[in-house]
Amino acid sequence: MKYICNLITWFLLMLIFSGKSYSQNPPPVLEELYFGQKPPTNVAELFPPDAVFSKSWELGGEFTQNTDEFYITNSDEIPHLATVIVFRKENNVWKKHNFHSAVSGNKNILYSKKKYIERVDTGWSKIKSLGPMFDRDDWGIMRMSVSSNGTYVFDDAQKNSDVIRISRIKDGKREEPQLLGQEINTGKWTAHPFIAPDESYLIWDSERGEGHGGADIYISFRQQDGSWGGAINLGDKINSALWENGAFVTPDGKYLFFGRSEEKFREDDSSYWVGGKHWVDAKFIENLRPK
Repeated sequence: MKYICNLITWFLLMLIFSGKSYSQNPPPVLEELYFGQKPPTNVAELFPPDAVFSKSWELGGEFTQNTDEFYITNSDEIPHLATVIVFRKENNVWKKHNFHSAVSGNKNILYSKKKYIERVDTGWSKIKSLGPMFDRDDWGIMRMSVSSNGTYVFDDAQKNSDVIRISRIKDGKREEPQLLGQEINTGKWTAHPFIAPDESYLIWDSERGEGHGGADIYISFRQQDGSWGGAINLGDKINSALWENGAFVTPDGKYLFFGRSEEKFREDDSSYWVGGKHWVDAKFIENLRPK
């Protein structure tokens, strides 16, 4: 009961600090998906942090019968935010799971590393595992991206050698994940893949010798024979001497969102990261596609 009270307290405090009272007034309805922000050009711009805090949240479901899980949802569907946050009691400890639609393009199935949830009549299902093929102790998945055909592309940057794997559905069956080639798996910190819904391109980030500084964002286009083309750096209008990572294209195909951060050091030499979410017009992707 102590854990539950703490979580409810946290949720109430979040509503208080947001300056909104949902017990008396319904959540505001946004006129469009990007908080009325002026669309970016072909040069990456900081997405205003204040816009994120204007986002409204609501308790999306009741505690389960044994009080081991509940979720909070966005009251408005925004492409660059977690759509559902699930709190789950695991071994008597409450853990938070962020489930995203942005990396799959499917609003009815949301993914978080090795797990997923599905939309049901009452809201959202309980957390489900992707199965033993993916739920391995020697894999440290940070992002799972899913195409319209159900192809999984995911990283393994926490426990192994900074690599990206792919798993397709063939003849109705899920294939064992395979390592992608050196076009993708070259460099350090190779992670955060995003596969296009039609599987025509793959975006990820990696630190390479020819890059602009820390990790840069790259793209590879699928060739006519099904192979992946060479890695293309997204260039200095997006990449910089700092660290760029976690890119994805919004479901409407209009914008590329990504993170840009910088490592800072305290007096005791311990480090921390500062940065923010950036966005850019996604039209440049077609300009990079080989003719």
